[in-house]
Amino acid sequence: MKNILFLIVITLSLKSYSQDRITGELFSTRSEVIAENGMVATSHPLATHVGIDILKNGGNAIDAAIAANAAIGLMEPTGNGIGGDLFAIIWIEKDKKLYGLNASGRSPKNLTLDYFKNNNFSEIPAYGPLPVSVPGCVDGWFEMHEKFGSTPMRDILEPAIEYADNGFPVTELVSYYMKKASKNFDMYPNFKETYYINGTTPKKGQIFQNKDLANTLRVIVKKGRKGFYEGEIAKAISDFIIEQGGFLSNDDLKNHKSEWIDPVSTSYRGFDIWELPPNGQGIAALQILNLLEAYDIKSMGFGSAEYIHHFTEAKKIAFADRAKYYADMDFNKIPVDYLISKEYSELRRTEIDSNKAAMRVSAAEIENGDTIYLTTADKDGNMVSLIQSNYRGMGSGMVPPGLGFMLQDRGELFSLEEGHFNVYEPEKRPFHTIIPAFITKENKPYVSFGLMGGAMQPQGHAQIVINLIDFGMNLQEAGDAPRIRHLSNQQPTGGNMLDGGELSLESGFDYKEIRQLIELGHKVIFDLGSFGGYQAIMYNDKTGVYYGASESRKDGSAMGY
Repeated sequence: MKNILFLIVITLSLKSYSQDRITGELFSTRSEVIAENGMVATSHPLATHVGIDILKNGGNAIDAAIAANAAIGLMEPTGNGIGGDLFAIIWIEKDKKLYGLNASGRSPKNLTLDYFKNNNFSEIPAYGPLPVSVPGCVDGWFEMHEKFGSTPMRDILEPAIEYADNGFPVTELVSYYMKKASKNFDMYPNFKETYYINGTTPKKGQIFQNKDLANTLRVIVKKGRKGFYEGEIAKAISDFIIEQGGFLSNDDLKNHKSEWIDPVSTSYRGFDIWELPPNGQGIAALQILNLLEAYDIKSMGFGSAEYIHHFTEAKKIAFADRAKYYADMDFNKIPVDYLISKEYSELRRTEIDSNKAAMRVSAAEIENGDTIYLTTADKDGNMVSLIQSNYRGMGSGMVPPGLGFMLQDRGELFSLEEGHFNVYEPEKRPFHTIIPAFITKENKPYVSFGLMGGAMQPQGHAQIVINLIDFGMNLQEAGDAPRIRHLSNQQPTGGNMLDGGELSLESGFDYKEIRQLIELGHKVIFDLGSFGGYQAIMYNDKTGVYYGASESRKDGSAMGY
């Protein structure tokens, strides 16, 4: 009874989300941005402007994506930076083709599973030197630039260097997350020296400088990829991690290499939805869409209990496979083609009960994380879908002296269970939550998009696709619409068994529908944040016009010219 009364009070208080709009859905925060020559959408307005400047000065979408990413690494250190990894899907118009880039780093060669077992670790720590894997971002930049770039790297990185040297005003959301993150990192060396101003993290509107990062970027400009993975920077990283009790070595950094891969896809109502194969979780979105394609989602209606129920049940099935199979494909034979096939979805769809929430699903679960996503498009029709992260917001807490950035803690996502696909092994890429996405129609580019936020990402990708295709929302509305996030909990005695979990619903869903979900057996909760952040660019091939969108959950913006 208390739970019902609580939901009534909360729901009534959330009715204020509606806005007096002349056109479009009431939950939409603004209109789409429309332009002809180019478009950039990022989670930080200054980074968006950096990308636009690159395009207007003759650079292409790849140059703009790198420049914007470098700027965001400085301006939004709570979600990314050159201490993290990168993934991208790139449409090259002259080739009429999508390219995939996996720029995720591997585990240290000298760290073994036996180390964790001999030291009585039940899981890899979230912070400190042990979860640090090789940062792949910088190598990803150079792979993209060498293959497709058109502007010198010095011009691409110069805006970020200038902002790092001269400073920039910190946004409200970044200020909030930096203060929140500092509780985890205050005890680690160099954190305060790098990120504090007058004894505390930056306040909203305060000018923040990072001259150490400016100098690091200058070395990268001068010496290229080797300037980061070899020489003084690599030595500073390795020496610091080993001094802190970790294992990341000079050779681990020197031997790192990104990998060009083929994106994978499924069809959904005449559109092709593209993701990257594991070690990321992108194919979970494809599995969800395959399971839902057999239902008349449009007639269910957005926000209905019927739609939310079926979406949640499909998510549970996809995430059971995610927990079991998604891992580094260099170390495992993973049946990706079968997992995203229509044949497989037909078999698994029989497990969905339209009248009852599943209470148990055979799987394990991996959660948490924060990220940035950006997308760019240029006058020649090239488009970039890029996602980059340090994991757990800022990362591991490990800030090498004098470099101006924190290293990621992606290694935390390895399993310590022998025989698991994602079990820790030396020189292995961990399971990854960050995933870029792309939609094509009739072999033409349609939408480049992404959504940040740990395990929210594939759930969010599927919802964006459904909002666009089934519910007919425009690009901005598709991102602003209230979101569904299902979370699963591992049962203490259940091995890999998950319980029915909790259904977290964002503001804006009607209580009548929530009550029906409770009656179906869902445990409905409300959460602060955790619903991700979305950017997207849509291309109309008939008019040659780009549409851009960036939602209000983050500080970002879309801009075109």
